[in-house]
Amino acid sequence: MTAPRASVLPQGWTRRRLRFDCLSNPVKSKLDIPDDTEVSFVPMDAVGELGGLRLDQTRELADVYNGYTYFADGDVCIAKITPCFENGKGAIAEGLVNGVAFGTTELHVLRPSATLDTRFLFYLTIAHDFRSHGEAEMLGASGQKRVPEEFLKDWTPSLPRMDVQQRIARFLDDKTARIDALIEKKQELLERLEEKRQALITRAVTKGLNPDLPMKPSGVDWLGYVPRHWEVKTLRRHVQRIEQGWSPQTERRMAEPDEWGVLKSGCVNLGIYDENEQKALPGTLDPKPELEVRANDVLMCRASGSMQYIGSVALVERTRTKLMFSDKTYRISLSSANTDREYFVRMMSAKHLREQIRLSVSGAEGLANNIPQSNVLEYLHAFPPLLEQVQIADFLRESIGDLDEAEGKIRASSESWRAYRLALVTAAVTGQLPELNG
Repeated sequence: MTAPRASVLPQGWTRRRLRFDCLSNPVKSKLDIPDDTEVSFVPMDAVGELGGLRLDQTRELADVYNGYTYFADGDVCIAKITPCFENGKGAIAEGLVNGVAFGTTELHVLRPSATLDTRFLFYLTIAHDFRSHGEAEMLGASGQKRVPEEFLKDWTPSLPRMDVQQRIARFLDDKTARIDALIEKKQELLERLEEKRQALITRAVTKGLNPDLPMKPSGVDWLGYVPRHWEVKTLRRHVQRIEQGWSPQTERRMAEPDEWGVLKSGCVNLGIYDENEQKALPGTLDPKPELEVRANDVLMCRASGSMQYIGSVALVERTRTKLMFSDKTYRISLSSANTDREYFVRMMSAKHLREQIRLSVSGAEGLANNIPQSNVLEYLHAFPPLLEQVQIADFLRESIGDLDEAEGKIRASSESWRAYRLALVTAAVTGQLPELNG
């Protein structure tokens, strides 16, 4: 459970706008280094969620001085565009080449003054209240909403003395490192399970269930040999229609059972439909009933800030009413004459199709990755006859049931630890842990 913001401040704490304790988006004109100086280069995918920068790229200053965001060692970077902001992308800049970096324009930069500890500031920016209020203040068109700089300047955190800030930061450094280590171990286990799952699915949907079937060259290098009676075709010959949803400005809460809601792109992450990944449609907006999700719908994540999730496909086995899919999601209508829904969903997680998805992703730097409909229709696969598709789907349902159950338990545990981490950070930086308050 996420800790609420404290209504009564501990002794010695004060509330004041962030603009009085740090500089937002410092200007690069004060840099006084030669144009051929090597500096760190940081695209959006090098910015971690809840901390960390990947610093494996460098550029000469002259090559990045225009058109990129400047920051330096000791600054705090915050992703400003959806969904990167909501996902907690942001980090302390440290270890930069020559102390300087330029990166994606989709970052805000905060430079703390002498009254604000850098690590305490970082924890302020990943706390629940900062992120939730920032999400509510976003401006711009759907899919390209951004947190305005004025939100940062006018954010009013609770600030203790410098020694208390540093004590809280040390406490959180220790606690979050331990939690992150636990989550990392669980993630490694999930990756091993996912590799096993993908190998099983890939084998079944490219070779079939009978090892004695006569084979033929598929004509596609990454498919190799396939059963002789299977046909290598594009998805176009199996897909009747692809619909894209709608993403109006939603409320910051889930829809009640009798209210309309809009599903988030994460509703089909990793091929599992989750009806709780939704937000309420404001009462001032009329719903679009034609976009309501129904049982047996096939949904695909069209756009995401994470390559892991983009292209995820799930079958809606059951769902509550009055939930619409967003414009970051496709609804795929399949030809019942030659395609089994469950087979199709399993097939889309096979290695060769995940690779086609990866290669077809588009999107400007800093924006959510995106799959155009036209690309989806051109993915190649060796399709068996319909009856064989049903048999393969039945086999996979039985074979990976235990894997699904194990993965579900591990993911639930990881999410619980992430929620605890967020609650701990929020409680600490808002003065709700008396032992730290001085």
